[in-house]
This record gives sequence, C-alpha cells and structure tokens, in this order.
Amino acid sequence: MPFNTFFSWVIKKRLHQIELFRKYPMEVQMEWFERLIAEGRDSDFGKDHGLGSVSRIQDFKKAVPIRNYDALRPYIDRLRDGEQGVLWPSRVKWFAKSSGTTSDISKYIPVTREALEDCHYKGGKDLLAMYCQNVPDGKPYSGKSLVMGGSSNIHSINDEAFTGDLSAIIIENLPIWVELRRTPNKEIALLDNWEEKIEKMALATMNEDVSILCGVPSWSLVLLKRIMELKGASSILEVWPNLELFMHGGVSFKPYKSQFEKLIPKTGMNYVESYNASEGFFGIQDTLHGDDLLLMLDYGIFYEFMPMSEFGKEDPETVLLEEVEIGQNYALVISTNAGLWRYLIGDTVRFTSKAPYRIQVSGRTRHYINAFGEELIIENADEAIKRASVATGARVNDYSACPVYMTDAQTGAHEWMIEFDKAPQKLEHFTKHLDTALKEVNSDYSAKRSFDLNLREPIVHQAPCGTFYEWMKSRGKIGGQNKVPRLSNERIYMDDLLSFVNDKKETVTE
Repeated sequence: MPFNTFFSWVIKKRLHQIELFRKYPMEVQMEWFERLIAEGRDSDFGKDHGLGSVSRIQDFKKAVPIRNYDALRPYIDRLRDGEQGVLWPSRVKWFAKSSGTTSDISKYIPVTREALEDCHYKGGKDLLAMYCQNVPDGKPYSGKSLVMGGSSNIHSINDEAFTGDLSAIIIENLPIWVELRRTPNKEIALLDNWEEKIEKMALATMNEDVSILCGVPSWSLVLLKRIMELKGASSILEVWPNLELFMHGGVSFKPYKSQFEKLIPKTGMNYVESYNASEGFFGIQDTLHGDDLLLMLDYGIFYEFMPMSEFGKEDPETVLLEEVEIGQNYALVISTNAGLWRYLIGDTVRFTSKAPYRIQVSGRTRHYINAFGEELIIENADEAIKRASVATGARVNDYSACPVYMTDAQTGAHEWMIEFDKAPQKLEHFTKHLDTALKEVNSDYSAKRSFDLNLREPIVHQAPCGTFYEWMKSRGKIGGQNKVPRLSNERIYMDDLLSFVNDKKETVTE
C-alpha cells in the first residue's frame, strides 16, 4: 500500500475518534479516570494511597494530595534506582530529563510505553491528521520531515534505565516507517553539543527535499539562517521549495513569527502549534487561524484545573473540565498513564471555548511578575512585545524582564533586557509602545501605572546580538529543553544579565 494511501486511511479513522471526544468530553475523561485508577491501584503508589478503594473523583481528591516534582521525587528516585511497579504497574525504562526545580538541576519524568504510544506519538499523528483535514490539497508528507531533536543523547542510569530529553527518547523509539521519512539521521539528531549539531544538521539537510519543519522556534531560526548562509540563499524556499508546514511548540510563537515570515516568504506556508511537555501531550492547534489549542482528551491523561486563587494553599481546590470558566487562569493538574498522580506541572492555561474545549497556554505558575499586584504573565508580555514590534518595525529575538522595587525616592518599574533581530529606530519609542500595550492587555498593570503611583514607565535595555545565546551558554543552559527565563518576580536573572553585558562591553573596550 503506498504511503500516502495508508496515511489517508489512518487520518480518516483518527479524525472520527477526535470528533467523538469533541462531542462527549466528560464521558471520555471519566473513561480515562476509571482506567487509570484500575491500572494504578496495583502500583506501590496506588497501595500507599488506597486507590483500590477509590471509585469516585471526590474519593480520589481526598486520597491523593496534589504534588509537584519535589513531592513526587521519592517515588521517582526509587524508579531510577531500578525498582519497578512504583508509580505505574508496567515497566519504566525511560526518564525524560527536563529543566530543574528549586532543589535540583534536572527533573526526571518517567515515560512508560503506554505514555509513548497513547500520548506522545499519538499527538504527532493527530497534529498531521488535523492539518491534512484543514489543508486537503497540502502535501506535507511528500518530502522529508526535519525534526529539531533533543539537546542530549540517551544516557544510561543503570543496566535497564535510560534518560534523555523527551524528543531524544521519541527519536530513539520511532518506528522504522517514520525514521525513513525523517532527516537528519539519528546520530546527528541526538548530538549533545548544539553548536556542532546545528552545523551538522545544516550540512545534512540543505540538499534534502524538506516539506515539514518541527521544533522550538528559536533553535529552528538558528538552523534556517545557517542553511541559507551555506547555500547563499536569500530565503529558505530557494533551498526547500516544497516546505509548507512548521510545527512548533515549547515557547510562544508571537515574538518569532515575523522572522519566519521573512525567511519563508510563501503565501501557502502554514504554522501549527502544539502543547506538549515531558509530562504529556496536551493540546493541538486544530484550525489554521487563531492561537488556541484543542485540549486532547483521550491521551491517557485525566485533567483537573486549579484556579490561581487556590495556588499556594495547603489543600487547594480543583475543578473538573465541565466546571471550568472561559477566560480564567488555571494551573494544570494531571494524572497520567506514566504514573504522575495529581501532578502540578507548573503551566497555567485559559479556556477560550467549551464546545469544543480549547485552551491557550497563559504562562507558568512560577514565571510571572507580581511585585505590585500587576499579575503580569508571559502571555501578556508576548502580546505586548508583538504590538510594540509592529508599531516600530522592530523584530525581537529574545527578552527577559523583572521588577525594580520601590525606594524612598522612586516608585517601582519593570526592567527589560531585549535582544532585537531588527532594532527600532528609537528605543524610547519601542518602550512607550511596550508600556501602552501592557496597559491594554493587563488591566491590573494599567491600574498600577496610573499617575506613576506604583509603577513608572518600563526601563528597557537593548542587548547586543547574540547576548542571550552567549549568556545561556555561559550558564550551561543551551538546548531545546532550556528556555530563556522571560519573566521573573526576582532580580537574579536580570542582575546576572546586566553583569554579563557589562563584562562584554569592558572586554571589547580593552
């Protein structure tokens, strides 16, 4: 059977299943709740928490407290030491290495075979299925798929357990029919050193027929620019004329979109976002327009949603899918077929629709600025950066922001370090547009800016090109799983950035 015919058959079958959970969301979620409890009761965690006696969601909430990684870590450490049946009855061989917590440099998220098959791989197939439904004349699978893979190779923990970032684990376990249509080869895709990887990926792929690009926007841009440089091309379409789809996730696409449109000047180019993490695959952009994502309800995940007013309480309340309110921010709480039970992953989401259930990723429970009651989240910052860029003709590579606290002599402010791909003619004009946009997208910020009583105009520094890459590299934080800390309620990152930039200036002067 030709690949295109086979893929079309798979798509039709899966689209029918997606339509079912669109129509019957709570029934599908209840089915998964019951399946997770039935499977998980035989694990050590299930026995410790009496899952054998749980039949209702309310019983589940009473029996299992909400946990973050640090609270679940004793169970995960036992798994990493070689024990089995600790969080989930089936064998755990893989651990997805993710960015760390306050107590450790890295998190090690268990990845079961069920999670790989029923969640992570399913998400990739569903993204293509919905894309093909939206673009019936498209030919995304006519060429190769270029996947910006993991930032680390697979490493052994012991004789039977291995770790790497999630994309590396996925690439390591891909079925042969997918591997044949992917570029570059596994050896290059899983290189540790990102500078070496970019160079080898560029050389290995610049003569391929690439129709799909998949990865984190920032690193994908680095690769595209290097390929264009090597080929002497003015656009990536001179290299890959059949490129039609960029599947992205990990960070907001808003600050990067104008750069991609410059490098890929094609009317028929499509951009599709997914929301996936080491802990699971959660959402897919199921339309070509808009920026919300269909919440995927049949991936072996049972969802709860914690109103942000409950965040930080000793015994926080959560609501179920049918109880959510449009427009309210919720911290995401998941129970999964990888043995993560009532796990607080650290992301916040906001519902834009309940028929079907669509979400936007609104930020992080820890990445925000709320020094003056302004409750600035990443979504606000990304939108303000976008509006200021449009108004001034600028393009932003990266940014980071934090508070400047009040003194006896001055009110507070937000301090920004911004690296431009194309700088505005006057930085002060960009600053004013940024301030105006923040007022427009965040009423609390606007209120605190009234008459400069709490907050004065933002302080904006222009970082030299390459600053964020060099700064992250100096901290040992380059790679797909390491993201620039966009917002912080403390000054630790900004002070380090300012020091780093000043040291660079002094070195150049000398």
